[in-house]
Amino acid sequence: MHALLQYLQAEQPRINAVLDRLLADLNPLVRPVAEHVLAAGGKRLRPLLLLLTARSLGRDDDALYPLACSLEYLHSATLLHDDILDGAVLRRGRPAAHTLFGLAPTILAGDVLLALGNRLMADAGDARLAVCISKSIMATATGEVQEIAQVGNINLTLADYLEIITGKTAWLLQAACQCGAIAAGATPVQEAAAARYGLDLGIAFQLVDDALDYDATREKAGKPVGADLLEGKVTMPLLFYLEQAPAAEKEVLAGLMARLRQGDAPEQLAPLFAPFVQRVAACGGAQKTRDAAREYIRTAAAALDAFPAGREKDMLLEAVAYVVARER
Repeated sequence: MHALLQYLQAEQPRINAVLDRLLADLNPLVRPVAEHVLAAGGKRLRPLLLLLTARSLGRDDDALYPLACSLEYLHSATLLHDDILDGAVLRRGRPAAHTLFGLAPTILAGDVLLALGNRLMADAGDARLAVCISKSIMATATGEVQEIAQVGNINLTLADYLEIITGKTAWLLQAACQCGAIAAGATPVQEAAAARYGLDLGIAFQLVDDALDYDATREKAGKPVGADLLEGKVTMPLLFYLEQAPAAEKEVLAGLMARLRQGDAPEQLAPLFAPFVQRVAACGGAQKTRDAAREYIRTAAAALDAFPAGREKDMLLEAVAYVVARER
């Protein structure tokens, strides 16, 4: 993964410079909110995936950077909205935007970033790019709606869970790779392979994220361990625990989830949820989830067989290793 990190470090200043330049045209009331969420950092994975895919398939010019940055704007918009929906007070260890700027300005700033991301894709002059990114936004929002509808449902099926995370996380990574392929004038086979790579990479990414919620320290994760459970989210580690949990424990957990839905403060319920965080860890739920992620990583890597050999393809292969190994 050393080569990938070097590649990323070389690209980040250029990506960040373009992000800042495009933000400079926003209304002064909107810009601080957008700058705050972007300043929280992150690896700029989605822009990097678009650049790597396009370059691997034969295109490398400066016009790729606005397209790449559109993915980061879209992702940042979802973060602004997600933190409000989740009631989160931190984002990567920093105050969530809505705690500083208020709910309405943050929601509307997210809307502006969504529109900006779409405009940048439309500016490229290829309708397929706009269609691809619009589909991903619809899928992402639908995944969030599905997740909200299933809050506290300990009877959630594995299939429903996978549908949720595919929508809320994987579609945007798929769009990054597919748009890179479209921008490069890839063949239909290569475009389909790019989409498959991005989708499976995205599913694996979210699986690892959900595993981290049960096996990472607060310092590594940037949020309390077990935060998903306190938000009523039923994720794969918890599903593994529920498969073998005694009926009495399930009944207690169902009661706690019901209290969350009825409006009880998560902070007050945290001591009651704590034993369940420990039980998920004890049953190996986090590790089993990482194991599931490795299968998606395998299929993501296999999709790259359709790509020509080269440095960027090697970086895409390293990205799959990074996703499984990450600790935050």
